[in-house]
Amino acid sequence: MNGTWSDNDWVRRSGSIFDMRDVEGSVPLRAGPLSLRFDAGDLRYIKLGEREVIRRIYAAVRDRNWGTVPSEISDLKGEIAEDQFQLSYTRTHRQNEIHFVWKAEIAGKSDGSIRFVFDGEAKSNFLRNRIGFCVLHPMLECAGANARARHADGTEHQVTFPILVAAEQLVSGFHDLVGLAHEIGADRWAEVEFSGDLFETEDQRNWIDASFKTYCTPLRIPYPVEIKAGTRVRQEVRLKIVDGRSELAKRGQSLNSKLQSSVFDLQSDSAVSIIVAPDDRRPLASIGLSIASHGQPLTPREIESLSMLLLWHLRCDVRLARRAWPESLRLASEQAVALGIPLELAVHLPQANGESELLALGARLRELNSDVVRVLLFRDGEETLSLASLRLARPHLAFLNAPIGAGTDADFYQLNQNRPPHADADFIHWSMNPQVHAFDLASLAETPAAIRAQLQSAAAFFPGKPLVVSPVTLKPRFNPVADGPEAALPPGELPPQVDARQLSTFAAGWTLAVLKYLSEAGAESVTLFETTGWLGVMEQAAGSPLPTQFPSKRGQVFPLFYVIGSVNGFCGGEVILTRSSDPLRVESLALFKKGWACLWLANLTDRMQTATVRGFKKVTHQYHIQWDLPQVWMALPAVMLHVTGSPLPTPVQNEIEVFLEPYGLHRLELEL
Repeated sequence: MNGTWSDNDWVRRSGSIFDMRDVEGSVPLRAGPLSLRFDAGDLRYIKLGEREVIRRIYAAVRDRNWGTVPSEISDLKGEIAEDQFQLSYTRTHRQNEIHFVWKAEIAGKSDGSIRFVFDGEAKSNFLRNRIGFCVLHPMLECAGANARARHADGTEHQVTFPILVAAEQLVSGFHDLVGLAHEIGADRWAEVEFSGDLFETEDQRNWIDASFKTYCTPLRIPYPVEIKAGTRVRQEVRLKIVDGRSELAKRGQSLNSKLQSSVFDLQSDSAVSIIVAPDDRRPLASIGLSIASHGQPLTPREIESLSMLLLWHLRCDVRLARRAWPESLRLASEQAVALGIPLELAVHLPQANGESELLALGARLRELNSDVVRVLLFRDGEETLSLASLRLARPHLAFLNAPIGAGTDADFYQLNQNRPPHADADFIHWSMNPQVHAFDLASLAETPAAIRAQLQSAAAFFPGKPLVVSPVTLKPRFNPVADGPEAALPPGELPPQVDARQLSTFAAGWTLAVLKYLSEAGAESVTLFETTGWLGVMEQAAGSPLPTQFPSKRGQVFPLFYVIGSVNGFCGGEVILTRSSDPLRVESLALFKKGWACLWLANLTDRMQTATVRGFKKVTHQYHIQWDLPQVWMALPAVMLHVTGSPLPTPVQNEIEVFLEPYGLHRLELEL
């Protein structure tokens, strides 16, 4: 839900008017004892003292294929006081035939209550799957928490947020909601009330969103629905904190005063604490890339650069229903040989049978003498692989002496809904991306922490099976839940699977966090991105096809290149468990191999951050990638990957304070 400000946006704070366009990032607010942030029209990170109560309240317009319709904010006005606020704005959603406009009114009171009103009107005829509010409940605080569900028929039931990632969508018991409260302390509850529609809850960890989502319009109601111009939609969400059955405000102002000093923690100046647990280690996941989807061969310079990454494998998708698959396999085999690594073979069986195609594939693999590390198996038309498809393919591919897995080419959601025949599979596999539901940087920064929940759930659902995540991408490669054809791509726009932030320093920090959680949670192998091009780790020699929208330099490496190369420098080693007190600001990844240990720190924000690191004996060297010298890191990966860092004049013992520039990546060499 990205929004842009118009020319007449203003807010009055403590008697002064200021222009919202001059505000960097989000705006801190208070509603009595509650602290929160107003960010691009949404309410985020609502906290009672140190405890997060609600992750986000926002509204969305979803098209017939579940795409989120982009929007623009205008007419933002309001008044902000020390312990209360009032805001209003207009939001306009336009895309293709869709035109919908709504007015927001948001009020936070000193008694700790918040009210958010959505009042909109369709300005055109269009098909929609959903219009209205979503409330996100934070994953860590809510998983396993007691809750009270109040239903439209007047009944109320005790329910529990699931610990393992729920296959049921909606979550069992969280249906036809007009109210939902969850326990946030000893007989203390965060109570949300809804009006204007029925609501229900899903487990968004299925898509590495770090939250449970309560949304309007139950999925049992057929969709898409045609909305006529002039149709009005009005909804309201109200939040309050309740002690037992009495409102918090009735306990007086003592709690409000007590919490004054602990608000706005998310972007405060306080240091982020990083704890290293040197004796708690896991095997480091093997890391590979996918062959570039643009279909061009690698140049000698690209091979030289990619070889520096010490990759474990190269994923190649062989779609047996397409005539061009033999050429795709030949190109991938040549590139794998040039890089000195095996193929991760992703075999897509045709929708019907496939016996003859498997025979042809086997003959081609023997002819190419391809080295294959594993086989990911799919069938067109199956969300997850069926037992019949696995048993059909196994004898044809047995000569490879490679493990054959079952899973999905889509998200954990599909794997969870239709669990494959794990007893007959050698491993389980699925893919990940952070942009199924939200696209702003704050939401992307939240996603790595949800990876652990997916891996822990998969280990429980498929006991004893190795877990493979392939591929990880910055955007969805395709829409597995589309109900109709996608709209034609307008000239000059990036394809939907491409994100210009592939070039960004933020993407490097996000990738580091992803590798941390995948390895700490026990993934055996992970495939990241592609080799070259705008889905890759470096640009093609030919340059970007759309240089204005994707402003890369010819042949440059992207910042995330250095994360992959640095982590793979410890290939065959271990990841040491670390914990960040605020992973939305600073993440950490500690690595160990043959007596050598290092700690990477990633600033996931656009502000300076301070990290205090503990849990080691000594820090001997410190290094950071100088993103302000693009002429060096874009063109000289051989130099940058082998920089050892500056030795500290006097090794620092037990604790060190590190200052991280916006989106900075720092490396500390440790003695444990």
